[in-house]
Amino acid sequence: MMQNDNIQSLSLFELNQLIKEKLADAFPLPVWVRAEISEFRENANGHCYLELIDKENHNDRIAAKMKAMIWSSTYKLLRAYFEATTGEAMRAGIKILAACNIEFHELYGISLIIQDIDPIFTLGEMATRRLELLKQLEAEGMLNMNKQLSFPFLPQRIAVISSQTAAGYGDFVDQLHQNRFGYMFYTHLFPAVMQGDLTEQSVITALDAIFDHVQHFDVVVILRGGGAVADLSSFDRYLLAAHCAQFPIPVLTGIGHFRDDTLIDHVAFASLKTPTAVAEFLIDKFQYAHDLLLQDIDILKGKVAILYQGQVEQLQRITRSLPSLLMGRTTSQKEDLIRKLSVLHRISTQQISVCQQNVTRLNNLLRSDMKQKITDHHHALGLLENKLKYVNPVAILEKGYCLASVAGKRVVSKSSVQEGDIMKVGFFDGVITTKVTER
Repeated sequence: MMQNDNIQSLSLFELNQLIKEKLADAFPLPVWVRAEISEFRENANGHCYLELIDKENHNDRIAAKMKAMIWSSTYKLLRAYFEATTGEAMRAGIKILAACNIEFHELYGISLIIQDIDPIFTLGEMATRRLELLKQLEAEGMLNMNKQLSFPFLPQRIAVISSQTAAGYGDFVDQLHQNRFGYMFYTHLFPAVMQGDLTEQSVITALDAIFDHVQHFDVVVILRGGGAVADLSSFDRYLLAAHCAQFPIPVLTGIGHFRDDTLIDHVAFASLKTPTAVAEFLIDKFQYAHDLLLQDIDILKGKVAILYQGQVEQLQRITRSLPSLLMGRTTSQKEDLIRKLSVLHRISTQQISVCQQNVTRLNNLLRSDMKQKITDHHHALGLLENKLKYVNPVAILEKGYCLASVAGKRVVSKSSVQEGDIMKVGFFDGVITTKVTER
């Protein structure tokens, strides 16, 4: 083991100074560095602090990482130029090509001081990323899903996704409801954040709310106007594009830009650039329907005129032929009536003859039946007369029987008579009165 007195050493500060000198000698000029921004923040002084990373090609594992910063004076210029060129805000998640000075601080270590950023590189990266997402949507069958829907003949009930305070929303509503034709539209606003990091989730939430009442709407319009061009990146997200593509009714976009299309513009039923263009699109649909209706009315008028003329001509032909038709009709009816009268006379004569025969037959039957019934009743009366003779009290008394009564009551037994009773005894030829002296 070596003795400490013989070892040549540097203090940590001296080592860092040496590294600083070597780096300054090795990189005297700015170096163009490709990297992805993983962290991004601005402080109160206007300086911008970043963390840059580089990922491995075959996966998302971080291969390198370094701190970077942009001084406020440089940042103001770079940000304005970057956003104007790319239409994208400088933020975490995007790739940049930056000219950097490599600095090493004895206390804080190595860092990059960004002097310039090439926005064209970022545009290429953004286009590549958008193309990848479009291919993914196409592979999943969603790219043209909304475009393949049938567009309503009269898109009158409109669900609007926008910020209530957005100038574009106000322009859309004014142009739609104050259209020169007087067409009636129904609009319902589903408020959403249309700028910043919350835009994607906010618009998705609004789409979900519309979906819950989708039967009450014909189309969805997504409007944005008056905001920063840099905030368009929120509309380049896969999740939002997937929601728009799979929505069950047509989606129209008017998010206020002319140069580039966002991802949702590609999947929407129609991209109309601005809110007022969306309003004109809907009004044109009504105008088209109106024109078709007018055409149908003209066609109908023509057909009615032809039909009317045909009916008039037919009526005229009938009028001219009416006398001969009536004469023929009268003759035919007269002949038919004569035939019917002849048939009626023949049938009536036959019916009368049949009825007379039936009356004669019934009369004979009635006479025969009456004679038989008189004979039967006469015989029955004879029998009753004989019975009455046998039960006649006078006939019974003539045979030697008598009737006895006391005080008006008939005597039928010895026990009902007392000594001294005055009894009347009736015979067939008279009545005698006697007194009972002995029982």
